[in-house]
Amino acid sequence: MYSQVKKWMLATVLLVTASLSQAAPYEAGKQYTVLDTPVPVLADGKIHVEEAFWYGCPHCFHLESVLKPWKKQLAADVSFTGVPAMFGRAWVVHAQLYYVADVLGVLPQVHESIFRALHIEKQRLLDRDDQRDFLVEKAGVSEKDFDKAYESFTVKSRMKQGDQRIRAFKITGVPALIVQGKYVVTASTAGGQNEMLNVVDYLIEKERQALKAK
Repeated sequence: MYSQVKKWMLATVLLVTASLSQAAPYEAGKQYTVLDTPVPVLADGKIHVEEAFWYGCPHCFHLESVLKPWKKQLAADVSFTGVPAMFGRAWVVHAQLYYVADVLGVLPQVHESIFRALHIEKQRLLDRDDQRDFLVEKAGVSEKDFDKAYESFTVKSRMKQGDQRIRAFKITGVPALIVQGKYVVTASTAGGQNEMLNVVDYLIEKERQALKAK
């Protein structure tokens, strides 16, 4: 009888401990920041995750190797997009390369290559001609199409919109992951780059439940 009571008490303690650990593994103001003013996201019923980054940032380059397998297993109700930060001249030039590649429809095939070019091959890609040659070689775009996109209203407009989003996120450095325009997660708040994704997974589920409750 005593043995059964001990087993029951142990099971109860384990159950309570598990429940507490699952209740709130992460807290606002600790592992993530809640924006005072949420940044609007597209009202398409999806949960939006945005990555604020700079191609020249070594921490962003390292995060790519962590993000790549994580993005592959994202559920269909999650949308992931990049938002280049523009905190300096080189940042602006690289952001333009990002948007040009996106407008030309070749971003998925060159995104990782741009990181590698900067951090492994030690290219700078700060000159328009160098960027053109890069996209011609890596993605097979024509010089004419590159020049047209480079000067286009679409690219300039998206750069302006992206810069406004970055400023609205109230971040001062990269990389940062923003969930549903509300929550900001960084390596310093989360406790490392791998842990960033665990926090984001938690926030995605938090938003998923909130959307279901509406």
